[in-house]
Amino acid sequence: MKVALRRRKQAALPVGTDEMQAAWQCASLLLGYPDEELLRHLPVLRDTVAQLPAPVGEPLGRLVATISAAVEAGELDVVQKRYVDTFDYTRRCAPYLTYFAHGDTRKRGMALVQFKQTYRRAGVEIGDEELPDHLSVVLEFGATVDLEAALKLVLDHRAGLEVLRLALLDRGVPWADVLVAVCATLPPLDGDEQTAVARLVAQGPPSEDVGLAPYEIDPRLNPHPATDPSPEELEAELLQHSQGGRS
Repeated sequence: MKVALRRRKQAALPVGTDEMQAAWQCASLLLGYPDEELLRHLPVLRDTVAQLPAPVGEPLGRLVATISAAVEAGELDVVQKRYVDTFDYTRRCAPYLTYFAHGDTRKRGMALVQFKQTYRRAGVEIGDEELPDHLSVVLEFGATVDLEAALKLVLDHRAGLEVLRLALLDRGVPWADVLVAVCATLPPLDGDEQTAVARLVAQGPPSEDVGLAPYEIDPRLNPHPATDPSPEELEAELLQHSQGGRS
């Protein structure tokens, strides 16, 4: 069975629904901080990725092996530090889908509200501990709640996903394999997407002199938190736009 693609020209997915959900669940876990909870999942992850198609399972398996080897060598702290250095301090490697499309602009806050509304329609409420566009959150939502809705979110931000993959590969970090695997579950890039990726690589995300707390990548990277609109203000503005400006 294949998931139907909406609002996009039809394209065959390279993996089946069950395989995609399994791959996305593994990718979601492996994209998280390598703490004790992740270590408890390593045996199941190892067994699961071994059963996935090679283009998906092999890169995920490499990351499982890397983390397992670090644990056996007593070097988990080294992996943890590299994770923080990669994702928490480098905008180019930000694991937030809307960042690549909107940068640190007000439009990003509105896009984040749309993510939360997608989850809400599926009966899921996202807490404040993580932003709703974090790739790990989107993948878990797709794996466990609504694959079609999550797939739409991912495809709508395909260019950003590819740019993140390229950035992680360029840095030579093991988490690049997660992006390689996730992209292997998606249809090939079409011409418009290839153009969008090239433009993002060349120009980077848009920017404006405005903060977006709590919708920033990291508090230390937000230059003007005092000017940020609240989530309630952003949601009200999004509702007004969706109604065509009618009160």
